[in-house]
Amino acid sequence: MYPVHGELFTHHMSLATWSEQDGWTRPVLGPRRDLVTDPGLIGLHYGQVIFEGLKAHRQADGSIAIFRPLEHGRRFQRSARRLAMPELPEELFIAAAEQVVAADDRELSDDPDLSLYLRPLMFASDASLALRTSHTYTFLMMAFVTGAFFGDGVDAVRVWVNRDYPRAMPGGTGDVKCAANYGPAFQAQVRAEQEDCQQVVWLDAVERRWVEELGGMNLFFVRGEDELVTSPLTGTLLPGVTRDSLMTLARERGLRVTEERVSIDQWRRESESGVLTEAFSCGTAAVVTAVGEVKDGDQVWRVGDGTPGKLTTELRTALVDLHHGLTPGHPWLHPVR
Repeated sequence: MYPVHGELFTHHMSLATWSEQDGWTRPVLGPRRDLVTDPGLIGLHYGQVIFEGLKAHRQADGSIAIFRPLEHGRRFQRSARRLAMPELPEELFIAAAEQVVAADDRELSDDPDLSLYLRPLMFASDASLALRTSHTYTFLMMAFVTGAFFGDGVDAVRVWVNRDYPRAMPGGTGDVKCAANYGPAFQAQVRAEQEDCQQVVWLDAVERRWVEELGGMNLFFVRGEDELVTSPLTGTLLPGVTRDSLMTLARERGLRVTEERVSIDQWRRESESGVLTEAFSCGTAAVVTAVGEVKDGDQVWRVGDGTPGKLTTELRTALVDLHHGLTPGHPWLHPVR
């Protein structure tokens, strides 16, 4: 039985602060502890809060390495820009990650199904209820040990099409990781669970017909045996690091990778006709998770035979092998000594 995702915290965190006068301090490692904050915190009231999610994995030789921390650090900077927050330099982001991973290395076993999930967080730390940006900010990096996001095993999930509550609007914050994106999504997730589904299919906010994301993850479709299809980065969905990694791996395998808008009706038609043979979500937490069945109102349809397909399984295996340093050829692993 693996730990529930997000609940088995490790014992350290790294913290840095920013002020208009002094800029960023160096991150300092310390014990994971409660934060002492003023109840008038700008971040608490006005949502000036961003975060990231990346993982460290045990390697075949017993060492530990972080997967693509530079790309996550750059995405963290992009989120900061969007919310008018100071950008944390890449080297400080990576230094904080190294500190926490090195300190909590022993808390990650050699079980390949477990990993160390790192959660960088930045919030506005002025005590003020004026409607303004903060003059000070706090950054921290903490971690937890996790197994599979959807529980033990790699079974396909059942998903519910949400036609009522859009996740992200054009020109909004759908393409960055800010806290304000996630609270409004809970209502749809509760509804999905009531429909006996594990995740929400998000449609576009304008026409309510184009498939964009699955929960907090990017979504891929497989046509036939050699075409991988995913939504283009329209500005309303997150540019996933896992998404980018899988597109690279697919192209290396000779697959045709297409960025194409797919409507929810098209997904159903192509699944029923057999043109679309597989679908899967991907992300740091979920890795690669097959979609077996879709519920849209009174309609329910199966993708393929309802189980993880051949290409989904192959890409998941290839990505996991990369995580653990079993496949050379990509400079995506950042060793921590």
